[in-house]
Amino acid sequence: MTVPNLVDGRTVIVTGASRGIGQATARAMLISGANVVVNAREENAALEETTALLREIDETRFEVSLGDITDPDYAPVMAALAKERFGSIDVLVNNAGIIRDQALGFMQEADWDAVMNTNLKGAFLCCKAVSRQMVAQRSGRIINVSSITALSGRPGQTNYGAAKAGLIGFTKSLARELAPKNVLVNALAVGVIDTRMTKQIPRDTLREIKSMVPMNRVGHPDEVANACLFLASDLSSYITGSTLNVSGGGYI
Repeated sequence: MTVPNLVDGRTVIVTGASRGIGQATARAMLISGANVVVNAREENAALEETTALLREIDETRFEVSLGDITDPDYAPVMAALAKERFGSIDVLVNNAGIIRDQALGFMQEADWDAVMNTNLKGAFLCCKAVSRQMVAQRSGRIINVSSITALSGRPGQTNYGAAKAGLIGFTKSLARELAPKNVLVNALAVGVIDTRMTKQIPRDTLREIKSMVPMNRVGHPDEVANACLFLASDLSSYITGSTLNVSGGGYI
């Protein structure tokens, strides 16, 4: 469920927005009145689906920014597009993420680096690119999409767990740094959500994970999008440095 006008007139950047949580978040923000910059690495069928969904809502209030968030030269370009097109940068949702699951003894260095670069370094680069504008405005919201793996651990995900735990630590430190400037920084600890990434998890493993969720189901991307919407809105005006658990009780 989305609330019309909850983020009316705000400019929101959503990374990794071509599918799953990113797609749902971009859609929720647009429905709730925001201008949205949709980031994706490249043009593909998933991005076409996202843009088609957004056009049905309002084709005048969103832009697509193609690029790799791990490229230090890209994030400033994305931020400049948002500022030039819509006049401000009010919310950043660092959603882009990948998994390269493998037992540590068999994990390749390239798998470690890829996960750390996308899930942690990419968030750093995007935050750096938007923070000056937010500080100048003396207002802004940064939402970093982490995982309950950062809190509880999971076999085969040492790279992912390290990156997502790093993202929570990054969130806390940045929140302290930017709070005096009225820029609020929070994280989501997301559980198992029905996305393409989740479909890469073996069925037996997914069944085992689901059995550990008190609500006995996986989450829907819209449920994470609603949490992002809350943190992007004035409903969360006195919350910063927090990690909101969106996992159906998967981590208590």
